[in-house]
Amino acid sequence: MKVLSWNVNSVKAREERFFLALSRHQPDVVCLQETKVPDGAFPTAKLLELGYHAALNGQKAYNGVALLSKTPIDDVRVGFADGADDPQARYVSGVVQGVRVASVYVPNGSTVDSDKWRYKMEWLARFEAYLAANHRPDEPLLLCGDFNIAPDQRDVARPFEWEHTVLYHPDARGALVSLMRFGLVDVFRKAREEGGLYSWWDYRNLGFQRGNGLRIDLVLGTAVIADRVIGASIDRDERYPKAHPTPPSDHAPVVIELR
Repeated sequence: MKVLSWNVNSVKAREERFFLALSRHQPDVVCLQETKVPDGAFPTAKLLELGYHAALNGQKAYNGVALLSKTPIDDVRVGFADGADDPQARYVSGVVQGVRVASVYVPNGSTVDSDKWRYKMEWLARFEAYLAANHRPDEPLLLCGDFNIAPDQRDVARPFEWEHTVLYHPDARGALVSLMRFGLVDVFRKAREEGGLYSWWDYRNLGFQRGNGLRIDLVLGTAVIADRVIGASIDRDERYPKAHPTPPSDHAPVVIELR
């Protein structure tokens, strides 16, 4: 099974680039974040022509996640269903070939101590509670998406520059560690242990051109899934401005191959 996870930063703005990436990688499963379209505007019909089923949790102009699969998606779940008054579309999951796969878009947090930062930390706590209430660490579970947190120094080109920001703040990393105590493994690191592998570069200040990147797009899985990993990569070519006729997302796709 080949899984591609990508914060596409608007499927409408990146549609041509997205379909070219599908053609090149031929993934079995796709997790998208920041689709930024309501479900009715998602290119479901065109994807169905290519053999992809879709499970969606979208909203207009902001957020939005999608799960695509070449085989049927069973038991689709949208959001945390925990009674919180939260209209933001950030989570969708379904069962694909016996594996519960989720597309996840963790809040960015904007700036530390802002209302958006507090929302990020509260959302992560809700996510942790959701896993504990709905899943088991011994089941096949795969969480793919933009977590907006770089786990450790290998994942940050300039740690001292980022350590007080929302993407690498100690409290954010602590929340990620707490989440993973459920029984999650950094699946990407099962195949690739070296540093310097980044998935996001800030549009501002020529982040990509200066090599100032972070690995904030993560694939987390339970041990039964992590033991099946045979390959992992980040498609940097998708971040080059001139690689395709449409402008790039600020994220590059992460590709995981499972036995």
